[in-house]
Amino acid sequence: MLSEFDLIKQYFARPLPGRAALGIGDDCALLAPSAGMQTAISSDMLVEGRHFFAGEDAQRLGHKSLAVNLSDLAAMGARPVAFTLALALPAAERAWLEGFSRGLFALADLHGCELIGGDTTKGPLNICITVFGEVAPGRALRRSAARPGDDIWVSGTLGDARLALAGYLGELALPAEQLAAAGTRMHTPTPRVALGALLAERSLAHAAIDISDGLVGDLGHILEKSRVGATLNADALPAGPVLATQPQALRRAFTAAGGDDYEICFTAPASRREAILAAAAECGTPVTRIGRIEDAAGLRWTDASGAPLALELSSFDHFST
Repeated sequence: MLSEFDLIKQYFARPLPGRAALGIGDDCALLAPSAGMQTAISSDMLVEGRHFFAGEDAQRLGHKSLAVNLSDLAAMGARPVAFTLALALPAAERAWLEGFSRGLFALADLHGCELIGGDTTKGPLNICITVFGEVAPGRALRRSAARPGDDIWVSGTLGDARLALAGYLGELALPAEQLAAAGTRMHTPTPRVALGALLAERSLAHAAIDISDGLVGDLGHILEKSRVGATLNADALPAGPVLATQPQALRRAFTAAGGDDYEICFTAPASRREAILAAAAECGTPVTRIGRIEDAAGLRWTDASGAPLALELSSFDHFST
């Protein structure tokens, strides 16, 4: 049986490449911030039975646990530096720990993000990560900075994660290959770190947010904080490749309010369109223009022809069910 300290030493303690002055093994870690940079900090919790199914593959879960935090950094335009991990486990199972740490560190290494500390305990499976990033003063992409006349953009595609959930829950009957393809987006989302950093560093965007609970709700936070409204083209929302094969009503519902996408929604001046497309191409992340910011409060919908649509859609709320 692994002890707490053996567990940490064997699966999570690694030599640090130099960003942290002191890492795992003391009461606190010590970070040395880069000169002239601000520290961006975010924390997310994943709870078994709420955020992922019991028995979820450990390697995929390790990836997703960090990915959802890196997505928050991406939405602020911050580049990752380090993270902490608090982990409650029903039991210290070697096979699970090997898979979880493998998925976790594969993504961490891809983004140069060091594990510098945390905590472990016995209990129902619960994963909490706090991530630290850096962004230049005045460059962070904030929810309160959208302006009337801004374009509204989203990265990547939307809705496949929600489609996979519908398949797992039996809400829809999907062929096995389609369920597996959509499930990839649900289990192993891609945080858009490079795109977010370029949007901030090149002053291309005004406001941004990561799409975790669904586009409608998350864009709503921008509208509320910026005291503006918006009109969206429901048929411009970029459906994931599996969702794109589904009926129009389902495409609209799942792209607009599906959740678990971990893409970036951002607003930017129309004058920056070409520069945004160039930045997106540079980092290999597709982007789509889906609407515009307006003075009048509220969210309005049109179809591809510009005709108004009466859509009543709402995003995920952790305390609504």
